[in-house]
Amino acid sequence: MADRLVRDWTVYTPDAHILLSPDGTVLGWEGAAQQVFGYTAEEALGAKYAELVAPPDRLGEFDRFLSDTCNHGHAGLETLRRRKDGNLIFVVLSGKRIDGSDQTEHRIVLTEKDVTELKARRDGRALEQRFGELLESTPDGLVISNSTGHILVANGQAERLFGYGPGELRARPVDDLLPERFRRPHLGHRNRYFEQPRTRSMGNGLELYGLRKDGTEFPVEISLSPLKSEDSLVVISAIRDVSERRRFEQALQDKNLELENANRAKDRFLASMSHELRTPLNAVIGFTGTLLMKLPGDINDEQTHQLQLIRSSARHLLALINDLLNLAKIEAGKMDLQREVVDCAALLDEVAATLRPQATTKGLSFELALPAEPATFVTDRRALSQILINLINNAIKFTERGYVRVGLSVKDFGGQRRLSVVVEDSGPGIREEELATLFEPFVQGQASRNKGGEGTGLGLHLSRKLAAILDGTLSCESEPGVGSSFTLVLPEM
Repeated sequence: MADRLVRDWTVYTPDAHILLSPDGTVLGWEGAAQQVFGYTAEEALGAKYAELVAPPDRLGEFDRFLSDTCNHGHAGLETLRRRKDGNLIFVVLSGKRIDGSDQTEHRIVLTEKDVTELKARRDGRALEQRFGELLESTPDGLVISNSTGHILVANGQAERLFGYGPGELRARPVDDLLPERFRRPHLGHRNRYFEQPRTRSMGNGLELYGLRKDGTEFPVEISLSPLKSEDSLVVISAIRDVSERRRFEQALQDKNLELENANRAKDRFLASMSHELRTPLNAVIGFTGTLLMKLPGDINDEQTHQLQLIRSSARHLLALINDLLNLAKIEAGKMDLQREVVDCAALLDEVAATLRPQATTKGLSFELALPAEPATFVTDRRALSQILINLINNAIKFTERGYVRVGLSVKDFGGQRRLSVVVEDSGPGIREEELATLFEPFVQGQASRNKGGEGTGLGLHLSRKLAAILDGTLSCESEPGVGSSFTLVLPEM
């Protein structure tokens, strides 16, 4: 009986004709069914029609349509269908019940007409009447598309952006505005967006490109906003050409790469030259000391004075090279920290023993304030020692009379142990305008300039850098004519 029914209703037509059993099983797949839905007859026969082409949110709708057709003999509906390739289409669906000769056996004949483009044009005209003036008032290209991925309305800016004439974009697939490589992923993105519509702003990190009518590509940023129309959900896409900004960003990236390469070359140069220079300088200092000790023979007072100048200049240059090498390591991220338990009181004693003779020679009072209990602390010994040497050496160097005091404490703050070192002096102090740049490289204060430019101008800068990589802080308070106080605070590593 079914074969006879199929022969009776199958004729050539641009519409899809499908024969169903009362439970929705496909018995016939004729006419333009394959062209409309993408499935061959072999793939469709025996399958459940709804599972084959109805979107999940339209299953209940089809069940009601099938029931109405069976009960009343016919039914009609405009609805969405899903093709084999995942694309959605709008169809006008009509159903007719065909009864068997014994009035107990019947089939359902579906006729489906693809009206996707017709609906896009109809809905586009309606939207343009409502929002036309508003769409034209925006500086960005605006494209309104439906769930099948067809353009309903495009404003003049969008048409110019993509190289189309007035009204030429209406009812075209939105994929026509995308390079080929984006079209397949875009189908999945579009379907998921209509399942969970939400506003998505521009600049979300996606690298997107538009395709002009002439085939050229250009970078774009897109924001999406859902809009509920009279009978369906549509999406408004605001599109912005970012070609100029991308060119600027690329130029900036190229310049940053150039600077980065130059910086690495500088670091390599500093590291190489620092090591190359330190060896002969150490030799100069060593042999100068030998001559001053008169081991090779006696020297007169003028020769002694000249040799002392040589040794002093060589030591100054060596200090500068060492500071430059340490800074190069820090800037290159190659300063390796060694986490260890440090007896900070013993370390401060060692530093003080090295520098105390300088204070004694100048007649300064050199005082240490150490805690009574052991001041053990987990940190990098070498970095802490370098900071202490720099701070105490500066205090002695620029203080002509009075005192240099160094205080040390280890305390708990909010469950975390912190080391605090305060270096105070009764030196000339630092003017307020100099405090702002005190820790910058190669900056020397008035006191240093008064002493003839003594110092490298890197000690405080290096000390603050070292404090920073230890996650600590180094600050200064000073009053001209009274003195200065430098405070180092470090958390435990």
